Amino acid sequence: METKWLEDFVSLAETRSFSRSAQLRHVTQPAFSRRIQSLEAWAGADLVDRSSYPASLTPAGETLYGQALELLQSLQTTRAMLRSHASAGQDVLEFAVPHTLALTFFPAWLARLREGFGPIKTRLMALNVHDAAMRLVEGGCDVLIAYHHPSQPLQLDPERYDMVVLGHEEMAPYVKADAAGEPLFRLPGSSARPLPYLGYAPGAYLGAVTDWMLKQSGTVIHVDRVYETDMAEGLKGMALEGHGLAFLPQSAVTKEFESGALVRAFLPHEPPMVLTMEVRAYREKSRHKPLAGRSVQDLWAYLVRTAVDSGSDGGLAT
Repeated sequence: METKWLEDFVSLAETRSFSRSAQLRHVTQPAFSRRIQSLEAWAGADLVDRSSYPASLTPAGETLYGQALELLQSLQTTRAMLRSHASAGQDVLEFAVPHTLALTFFPAWLARLREGFGPIKTRLMALNVHDAAMRLVEGGCDVLIAYHHPSQPLQLDPERYDMVVLGHEEMAPYVKADAAGEPLFRLPGSSARPLPYLGYAPGAYLGAVTDWMLKQSGTVIHVDRVYETDMAEGLKGMALEGHGLAFLPQSAVTKEFESGALVRAFLPHEPPMVLTMEVRAYREKSRHKPLAGRSVQDLWAYLVRTAVDSGSDGGLAT
């Protein structure tokens, strides 16, 4: 049995909605339902009456709900005690960052931050978007940095979390350039000759954004998915070898684009297929931590101030 199953169950008991709880837990509804089923298998009893709407708890579910609240509270209290012991005398700022941003955005952003804010010690945890968001929700980091687009918002309660925009990132289709500097593959392709497509694995945040971009295109784009991976760096490597078309964030391909190794693949006679995402930082409002004589509060005040001074880019746009 995993503790996240209990957290899922508590959420369902409080919302009485599988779809709403799945949103709050940052998972798809099918994945959320499977986790509830796994908990029921562990318990050996039905916990939810699925014949009613909204969903209601069975007698066994009501019993487990009360016990789960006590158990999770006890675990959180114990974890807080352990973390306070482990962090005694330390002043390391912990960041949870999705893999792509950890490789492309974070190093240069941190260098600029240290120039303006001053020296700070940091620990980076590179995760997928869901796990990075859950690390913040569960109190496992001080700051979450993540992409944001209205088509794929993170469901973080603004009453509990502060947010500031650190910069902006463009997402566009890229392909290898041929000897003449022209795209090796040209959009939109055809049903007879679809373009080899390098896509993100199911569940990847950038994959959902890319799917939205394709759906918004005024022209039908014909592609054949020949490769997929979770990370933009992996797609870039395949695109550089000429394996196909990939949608990539600008910060991941800056050097390759400037050298001409990769070029943008745009539809003829249409506006460029470019999507702009925000790069956001989030922190829990009630979380306080010293940083070598300063605090996370001081850092956050600096981020907010520089964002306001530079038109919500924080002077840190990619």
